[in-house]
Amino acid sequence: MGVEQPIYSTRAHVFQIDPSTKKNWLPTSKHAVTVSYFYDSTRNVYRIISLDGTKAIINSTISPNMTFTKTSQKFGQWADSRANTVYGLGFSTEHHLSKFAEKFAEYKEAARLAKEKSQEKMEMATSPSQESPGGELSSPLTPVTPPMETINGTDEICDTTPNSDTRPEPAQNALAFAHSPAMTKHWEAELEALKGNNAKLTAALLESTANVKQWKQQLAAYQEEAERLHKRVTELECQSNQTPVIKSQKTELNQTIEELESTLRDKEEEMEKLKEELENMNDLMEQKDTLTQKLEETELRSRVLEEQLAGAEQRLEENQEEQENFRKSLRTLLELLDGKIFELTELRDTLARLIEEAS
Repeated sequence: MGVEQPIYSTRAHVFQIDPSTKKNWLPTSKHAVTVSYFYDSTRNVYRIISLDGTKAIINSTISPNMTFTKTSQKFGQWADSRANTVYGLGFSTEHHLSKFAEKFAEYKEAARLAKEKSQEKMEMATSPSQESPGGELSSPLTPVTPPMETINGTDEICDTTPNSDTRPEPAQNALAFAHSPAMTKHWEAELEALKGNNAKLTAALLESTANVKQWKQQLAAYQEEAERLHKRVTELECQSNQTPVIKSQKTELNQTIEELESTLRDKEEEMEKLKEELENMNDLMEQKDTLTQKLEETELRSRVLEEQLAGAEQRLEENQEEQENFRKSLRTLLELLDGKIFELTELRDTLARLIEEAS
């Protein structure tokens, strides 16, 4: 028994075609689940496997005649005629879908090469001992196992079906994945959310269908009205050849139409002028905002200068007070000096008289 290994994984919502209508998609996953490519190195086969809880919802062996079809930007599908079903996958982005499709083509080519090698091996076989115990020829081709990759996916629904054939293998290897009760509860919650989304999508589809019917009715009414008007114009043209009054009315109608067209052109020109004025007004508003900002900056600088001026005036007053005090001190000192000089003069005169008297 070969050992299977996951070689590429992504996440997507899984769907199967409705077996009764072969047109509508039925969701088989409760939420976005992991979809993996598996490779059995012993049997040299590739399989696509996906689990929802412990249930294998996809178990498809890739064969050379299978085709993966992109039906929209985020949805792809392939057919499995032996299982009598078509699988669909909804991804989160177009990149995820393209990556999955590239891997599908790569492994499909590897499966084709493996099948050709197996056929060559069978043709070259000369004894039953070359067959494996399971009755299948062991292929000498062992493709290089690509690295494990993982991307995220989401849901998208598309109602188309491609053409390809293959038969699913048993899901024993896929069921080997373990899931705890907590994960089961989580999947159940995801299922409820998916059911709610499905109900919303159904309601939106019904509403769209009703809108389409209404649009078809309106279109039919418009067509009937156009046919009626066409007949009326034809009648008027026939009558115009017979009745000059109708010609006059037609001329008046043409003049009225020309006047209306002229008025419409005037209104359009006026609208263009209004647009230009509006653009100019926007420019003026921008200039106003700029000037307002500059004015605020000027006022701010003015307040700063006023504060500086007030400080300078206060310092000037203080200096003047200091100078006045200094002058007062000088006058006081001068008065003292005058008194001392006067006293010295009297003392000199007294000394001079004493000297004279002594002589």
